[in-house]
Amino acid sequence: MKLIGSLTSPYVRKTRIVLAEKHVGYDFELESPWSADTHVPDCNPLGKVPVLIMDDGTSLFDSRVIVDYLDSMSPVSRLIPEAGRRRIMVKRWEALADGICDAAAAIFLERKRDASQQNAGWIDRQQKKVRRGLEAAAHELGNKKWCDGNTYTLADIALGCALGYLAFRFSEMEWRDAFPNLVELSNRLEKRVPFMETAPRDA
Repeated sequence: MKLIGSLTSPYVRKTRIVLAEKHVGYDFELESPWSADTHVPDCNPLGKVPVLIMDDGTSLFDSRVIVDYLDSMSPVSRLIPEAGRRRIMVKRWEALADGICDAAAAIFLERKRDASQQNAGWIDRQQKKVRRGLEAAAHELGNKKWCDGNTYTLADIALGCALGYLAFRFSEMEWRDAFPNLVELSNRLEKRVPFMETAPRDA
């Protein structure tokens, strides 16, 4: 299998961590969907990363689809409960974490525009989404060790990648003092080898 992605995308990082936790071998091809000569649309008509190219040449896109597939490949280190309410709640956590990333990425891209063209109202709206997402995550996590309780799951990976992306792109964003339980979770996750090996960085 081959994974196409960047070193900065939290969605690619989530996928790489799941691959590591599941002990699935793969080739990693660096590709920025923003470069003028990108080949990402050849594999994903939406032009986004990550893209997983399976052994038969079929491409999977959207990190949520990819990680679902990867977790179903083997019963080793299951990261998503097989059925029922627990499965839905873990996927709900993933949706919340990805939503935080969506809003944060929108801010990042808007700030790359010329200052005279930036929409302050749009940025403020996305910042509020990030803040509300963090508030919801902190409330749901409470004093639990992991998002799902006592078990490490995809929920933790997704949220950890969102928090890592905020730390990487928005060091000025003040959330650590307000959400100490999220900081504690992030610190615990960042000590895991798959997190250390996928820390976001500019190429």
